[in-house]
Parts: sequence; structure tokens; C-alpha cells
Amino acid sequence: MTFEDLEARIEASYDDPEGALDSEAVETAVGMLDRGELRVAEPEDGGWRVNEWVKKAVLLFFRVRGLETTDVGPFEYHDKLPLKSGYEAAGVRVVPPATARYGAFLSPGVVMMPSYVNIGAWVGPGTMVDTWATVGSCAQIGGGVHLSGGVGIGGVLEPLQAAPVIVEDGVFVGSRVVIVEGVRVGREAVIGTGVVLTSSTPVIDVTGAEPVEFRGEVPPRAVVIPGSRPKSFPAGEYGLPCGLIIGYRTEGTDDKVRLNALLRGHGVSMS
Repeated sequence: MTFEDLEARIEASYDDPEGALDSEAVETAVGMLDRGELRVAEPEDGGWRVNEWVKKAVLLFFRVRGLETTDVGPFEYHDKLPLKSGYEAAGVRVVPPATARYGAFLSPGVVMMPSYVNIGAWVGPGTMVDTWATVGSCAQIGGGVHLSGGVGIGGVLEPLQAAPVIVEDGVFVGSRVVIVEGVRVGREAVIGTGVVLTSSTPVIDVTGAEPVEFRGEVPPRAVVIPGSRPKSFPAGEYGLPCGLIIGYRTEGTDDKVRLNALLRGHGVSMS
């Protein structure tokens, strides 16, 4: 079955919810997601293309599957989706009680501390998903990324045209960072502890004479810390959260000790 045939069958099944569900096509698509042969989003011409039909396959998978009880050692699960398996063959280290759902892809060299990766997510080679970090449905995480403890990467299935969160290669994400609503973090950026990034959160470059504002994205190699800026309301003036770009990684700041010094100079830690 070609990609074109598979896409056409998924689209037909999704567009006719009252008709017969094409279980074979749905199972095939999600199996390919699990093996990394399909992606919800993929790099294209310097940007990213969202494959909406693949998200449709994920949504249809919940209709294909029924609730089942799974026993894993002392743990019991009751869910519509099976757990991911085959970690040894895939070259992935998984520390109990880390959980990845079937339909998520983990590249060789991924390390999952007690954490969670949802269906449709793609995690690149050598990435660390640290303790209590979560990677939401369809999120795309590059290679050599470090998601520190308690990081929350948001998921997205609907609306279908919505882009997933994308964290590109070599990014460091500090503890308790939250990234949601399709934000794209450029390669080798550093996100300091406690930053919250949504599609509407201003990310302001304050390194020059005048501020430069981004929304929904963090430029490559940017070093971002949490900040706030004033906004007037009928009840008074209050600070709204934003991200502040305080510098960019260079050959001199690629060293972790130097990055720590840069962040701590602004009261933020990497971990």
C-alpha cells in the first residue's frame, strides 16, 4: 500500500463517520507512526509541513480500539491504546515507571526517565526525556534535545490544521518549562527554567538597542529566560509573562558551565 493509497483510505473513513471504519488502514498508519515511518509533521524547505491526514488516523485509532486491561509487573493500565514495546531492539533506555503509548516513535539513544510520551509524538536520537517530563500527542522533538525535569510539551490533535509543538535539534529546555499551542523552538536554543511559551506569548530579544518581538517561535540558538512586561487594565497595571532573549549561543557559550553563568547572571538556572 503506497502512502497515497493509505492517505486516501484514511481521508475517506474520516469524512464518512457513519460509514464502515477502515480499520486496516488505521492500524497500518498508526503502526507506521510507531516505527517512525510516518510523522505528523516533518521538515520541508526550511520549515515544517503538517500531515493532517496522519492526525486523522490517530483520531480514528481511538474508534478502532476498545478499553483493555494491561498488567505490567506491579502496574495495571486500563486504556484504549496499548503501551509501546521493543525498547531493547530500538536502542532506547526506559527507566520505570516511564510510559510511552503505542504510536509514539522513539529514536535510538533516547533516554526516558520516569516520564510520558503520547501517541503521534516523534523523539529524535540521543534525546533525554527527564523525570516527570511529558511529551504531548504529535509533538516533534529533535535529536540531542534535553527536556529537563517537569517539562510540559503540549499535545495537539484538533483542530486538524493546528501545528504541533516542534523542538528542533540540540535544544536545552530547563526544568518546569511549558511549551504549548504549536510553538516552534529553533535548533540549539536554550529555554531557562520556568519559561512558559504559548502561541501568543511575546518572546522579546532585548540584546540590542531596540526590542525585537517574536510570537509562536524561538529563534535558533537563542537563550530565553522568563520575564514580564506591563499592561494596563481597568483595574490597574499588571505584568504579563513573556520570554526574554538575553543572548545567543556562540562557540564560547556552548559549554554548559558558561551557559549556566549566563543564565545565573539573570537569576535563572539550566536545570
